[in-house]
Amino acid sequence: MNHYETVFILTPVLSDAQMKEAVEKFKGFLVDNGVEMVNEEMWGLKKLAYPIQKKSTGFYCLFEFKGEPTIVKKLETAYRRDERVLRFLTFRLDKYAAEYAAILVPEEDLDDEPMVKIEKVKHFEVKPMDAEEAVMEMELVGHSFFVFRNGETDEVNVVYKRKNGTYGLIEPEY
Repeated sequence: MNHYETVFILTPVLSDAQMKEAVEKFKGFLVDNGVEMVNEEMWGLKKLAYPIQKKSTGFYCLFEFKGEPTIVKKLETAYRRDERVLRFLTFRLDKYAAEYAAILVPEEDLDDEPMVKIEKVKHFEVKPMDAEEAVMEMELVGHSFFVFRNGETDEVNVVYKRKNGTYGLIEPEY
């Protein structure tokens, strides 16, 4: 049995349920063909390095598994037949790469906690003011940014303090 990794990118137009169904389809395909699943990672929606089929993002997923060499061709055929798959790459890990991966991420350290944890949520009234007033408010509260409603445009803006000591203004475009 060889040790393999496969990464595939699903089209971003799928709903969460459709994306999970596609991932489960390929995982089931592997298990049904007698492979031993070692690791499964859902990387989520990521920006592509270049457009593929006029899409600039895609759902990334990685499977690490042990199986016979014949499974790779069957899996890649399944990828090609599924129109939800934008790109895929499957490769065999040598014994050193497999050992390194096992050392790099010990199984007991894997958990289902999200990578980003929101510690605190603040609610506040967005007051209409100009950018200069917003800077004064930001300095008063001692923050490096301040969210306010622009009195002239009636849109939510953000002022922030730059590293060089000057100020910046973020204005959304709709």
